[in-house]
This record gives sequence, structure tokens and C-alpha cells, in this order.
Amino acid sequence: MARTNFEQLLQAGCHFGHLKRKWNPAMAPYIYTERNGIHIIDLHKTVLKIDDAAEALKNIARQGKKILFVGTKKQTKEVIAEKATSINMPYVIERWPGGMLTNFPTIRKAVKKMANIDKLMQDGTFGNLSKRELLQITRQRAKLEKNLGSIADLTRLPSALFVIDVMKENIAVKEANRLGIPVFGIVDTNSDPKNIDYIIPANDDAKDSVEVILNACCAAISEGLEERKAEKADEKAAEAQAEAEVAEAKPKRTRKPRKEEEAAEAPVAEEAAAE
Repeated sequence: MARTNFEQLLQAGCHFGHLKRKWNPAMAPYIYTERNGIHIIDLHKTVLKIDDAAEALKNIARQGKKILFVGTKKQTKEVIAEKATSINMPYVIERWPGGMLTNFPTIRKAVKKMANIDKLMQDGTFGNLSKRELLQITRQRAKLEKNLGSIADLTRLPSALFVIDVMKENIAVKEANRLGIPVFGIVDTNSDPKNIDYIIPANDDAKDSVEVILNACCAAISEGLEERKAEKADEKAAEAQAEAEVAEAKPKRTRKPRKEEEAAEAPVAEEAAAE
């Protein structure tokens, strides 16, 4: 069963592309027609592409891997943050930190610095600082939180990137390509889809368009996470059952009654005394 349908995408405005003069010829297979100088995206193909991407995302989530959502456009920030948070996935909605993937250890140091500031504030270490020093540290902490707070739990490289507007986030796409990380992207008619592993041809400017696509993809990720939980529960149950069967099969040591032991030891004691 398809995760979206033609009507849903149409109502959300997913079919609106860019002006004809701004198009990228590589997007020709996904363009249905041109109307009033604007390209119209073929939503039948979009439905199929969403299903393909959702299935791949579900498999990644089932393996317990992280998917990083990237979208720094003002109109889509809130939607991305809301959807990614609902499935406990990291996201970047402010400026993309250059080298976030290719220089990941440095980014982790910045995140740890934020955690250290929190720790020192809680244990009262900053109590002896002047107001000016405390203000500087507080501002530094706020800046780190704004740019890196949403990836604080990302302790290793993500297994996939989900990008809204691959043209605007081209640095993130290049870093992922360099490291061999698969990229899922909402691609508009002005973008180049050649570096995107899972293309979703759709309007990447409208909030409703992005939201309907994220709803479908996040639902698939949520299913993958639930299946992982169920598999883990089944594994634990199987292990517990196996341990119980081993314990039952192990032969129990039978102890002779005390009187029988004393009777068996008496002749041996008499022979020793006679010698």
C-alpha cells in the first residue's frame, strides 16, 4: 500500500516546480508539463519515489542506525525539528557546520565542551567568576546549543542523510558523498539529482509539501524502530527460554540420607582400627 497518494501531494502543492528558465535538465524525467512559465512535477512518480525512500529508511531504522535530517530554510525549520524529534533522530536546521561529517571528531569535541560547561555550572565551579566572564561563557553555551544542540546525542557518523533542498544544502551532500553515506533528498526542478541516492521530486520550498513527505518517511522510520524493539524482545524471550531449558536438562546431584552414609563409613573405620 502506498504511503501517500496523488491527492495528498496535490493539495500540499508538491507539484509546483521552479520557473522554466531556472530548471536543471537532469530533472526532465520527473517533470510532467509547464504552465505559466512554471514546471509541474509528475506526482505519480513522486508517490513511487516516496515509497522507495520510506522502505529504505525503515530498514535503516530497524538496524538501530541514525538518520540525520538537514534543512536550513526558514519556512521548514519547525516542521523538520518537530518530525525528527518525534522519532528521536538528530537534525540540523541552523547553519550547516562545515566539516560536520568529514571532520566529525572536532564537532564531537564542541558538543562535549557544551556538556562540560553544563556540568561546571551545576557543581558551582563558576560561582567565583566575574559577571563578565560568566556572561561570555553563557553566550558561548547558547551559541553551541543553537548550532549543535540537536545533534548532542549523535555519538557517531549517521548512516543516512535526509536533505530538504539539495541545492541549498550542497555542502552536506558533498560531505556525505565523500564518506559514502546514502542521501535521501527532496529535489526540486532547479536542482541536480545526480549525487542523491534516493530522489523525491517535489516542491522543496512550501511548508505543506515538506510536511506531507516527512510524515510518510517518519512513519516508516517509526515502524522500523518498533520492529527493532519487537525483535529485541523476542531475542530476550528466546534467550531466557534457552537458559531455562538448560537448567532443567542439567542432572541434579542426589545426596544419600545421613544414616546410609554412616552405615557405609562404619566398616571402613573398623578395618582401620583393627590394623
